[in-house]
Amino acid sequence: MQDFTNIIVAPTDSIRYTMRILDSEALRIALICDKQTSLLGTVTDGDIRRALLRDANMDDPISCVMNTKPHTASISTTRTQRLKLMQEYELTAIPIINEDRRVVGVETLHQAMLPEKKENPVFIMAGGFGTRLQPLTDHCPKPMLRVGEKPMLEHLINQFIFHGFCNFYISTHYLPEVIKRYFGDGSQWNVKINYVHEEQPLGTGGALGLLPKNLPDLPIIVMNGDVLTKLNYSHLLQHHMSQKFDATMCVREDEHYVPFGVIETKNQLITNMVEKPTYNYKINTGIYVLDPCIIANIQTRQKIDMPTLLDQSLKQGKRIGTYTSYDYWLDIGQMKDYQKAQLDIKTYFKES
Repeated sequence: MQDFTNIIVAPTDSIRYTMRILDSEALRIALICDKQTSLLGTVTDGDIRRALLRDANMDDPISCVMNTKPHTASISTTRTQRLKLMQEYELTAIPIINEDRRVVGVETLHQAMLPEKKENPVFIMAGGFGTRLQPLTDHCPKPMLRVGEKPMLEHLINQFIFHGFCNFYISTHYLPEVIKRYFGDGSQWNVKINYVHEEQPLGTGGALGLLPKNLPDLPIIVMNGDVLTKLNYSHLLQHHMSQKFDATMCVREDEHYVPFGVIETKNQLITNMVEKPTYNYKINTGIYVLDPCIIANIQTRQKIDMPTLLDQSLKQGKRIGTYTSYDYWLDIGQMKDYQKAQLDIKTYFKES
């Protein structure tokens, strides 16, 4: 919520003084309060304009102008509830009050529409050699190859930022200085970026063992750095927590058409014939949500891939679930995928 102290006005203050407050703070609302910050009313530009049209004087007290029955929200309301209230009554801001009707904050429409900040760490694996994209990767890590005007890793990070994530860890191995030089500490994007370096490749799961031990006790989103996607990470995280999974694998539905008759046999005898069947599968997108209890099982510098880690956790009785995504997703593993990405970027991503 916005700091409200600079927009508090006493009921005896003049219309002229209140207009200066409205102009300087640019929140388009002033709060008329008593000395205990109990809300008496609100004033907007429109309220003052209508009062002046009724021949009010600039030196009149603002109490003559204020709206004595403004819309408010209690401190217990959620951001979603406040946003709904502002949209319903076409408000640009709404005072937040406690049970004693004292002001504790102001929520603006702009703020309410921004994604809620999430402290969950995001771990991006960006240490691969990208040999299938040579010679493009001879002097550039694959996640730093440009798709449109930006490296694919920047598109990925921007998508996380759009959903409110701000705490990033990037694992590096091949040409780490290229990544570090470009992103630094993340301050240019108003986020925090830290790096963990694999001296030797540790697999898609092993790099997690290099993470600091003092991470917040929250689920971590883990993914490959060579993916282009419009996945709604907020929905993925919400699904993981609501289902009380220990680990969640993001999957996609894939359809495979066989243009021939498929024959099933046993002891050389035909048991079934299917003409030109279509098979449906769920494929791994390389995007996961892991609770700290899963990462705790990884030893420092242990080499292990993610499917093996999840399989081990499954055998230990952990709840391993899936989240099916229908959002745009492209694994840039080969040259044809990279070429497709250059076309897709114009359709699915907005260049800033």
